[in-house]
Amino acid sequence: MFSHHQMIINSIVVVILLFNGLLLPSKAKEVPFDNYYSITYGNDHVMLFNQGREVQLSMDVDSGAGFGSKVKYGSGFFHMRIKVPGRNSAGVVTTFYLRSNTTNHDEVDFEFLGNKEGKPYTLQTNVFANGVGDREQRTLLWFDPTADFHSYQILWNPNQIVFYVDNFPIRVFKNNTAIGVGYPSQPMQILASIWDGDDWATDGGQTKIDWSYAPFEAHYQGFNVDGCPFLDNHTRNCASSNYWWNRRKFWKLNAHQEKLYRDVRKRYMNYDYCVDRNRHPVPPLECRSNSYL
Repeated sequence: MFSHHQMIINSIVVVILLFNGLLLPSKAKEVPFDNYYSITYGNDHVMLFNQGREVQLSMDVDSGAGFGSKVKYGSGFFHMRIKVPGRNSAGVVTTFYLRSNTTNHDEVDFEFLGNKEGKPYTLQTNVFANGVGDREQRTLLWFDPTADFHSYQILWNPNQIVFYVDNFPIRVFKNNTAIGVGYPSQPMQILASIWDGDDWATDGGQTKIDWSYAPFEAHYQGFNVDGCPFLDNHTRNCASSNYWWNRRKFWKLNAHQEKLYRDVRKRYMNYDYCVDRNRHPVPPLECRSNSYL
């Protein structure tokens, strides 16, 4: 449950964001799902509503479902409004992510890890570059993501990747290739799915899916794409400043965003690979600059 007091605080913060010009540009035009996306699997577990402006992915014991963009992109500001499955969703993984279709792949993930009824969802993010991942961070959201739609956004340009939740920066991954850290640079497809992750997603895999609660349903809206398309293997200048997300103001967080980012990390992050000394006795090279400490 989220209190009236918390809702007031969230509203005040949004007003502050608007005042400071921190809300990111995004096209307001609503477009049907079929304009930019198609179903990738589980056709009989996908439903379209409101003239294709909302998609429901469902999962039962037989199958999950997914969809993906019709083309790949080389940079952009990728956004989706999502409402994740409610009730007892332990073991269920709902996703929105970017991925290249290559052996040594690049990938940028939002993964919503379900939980027992009454317990909070965990939002896991991850970044793969040239096949190297294991960069998980986990955030406990400050709202109930099952109650309504919220915006989840990925800014990807040659300088940084930023994960946003309702325009709040929750994670930054900078381009640190100069010090030997891989950075996603391959054209990537936009993907979304719901699937069975009960071997790891909840309590380290100890809590399994209760199929009596199936079907589990995830809803998606907002199918317009702000991205530089990669068509027919033709390399475009996806680093061009003609695309708004590549302009200098988006090369790093500004002072107000830095403050919000540090606050979110302090209040809501409950796992960070950078400080997991069992996995990384020496912190990975990228960690200090990405944390804005």
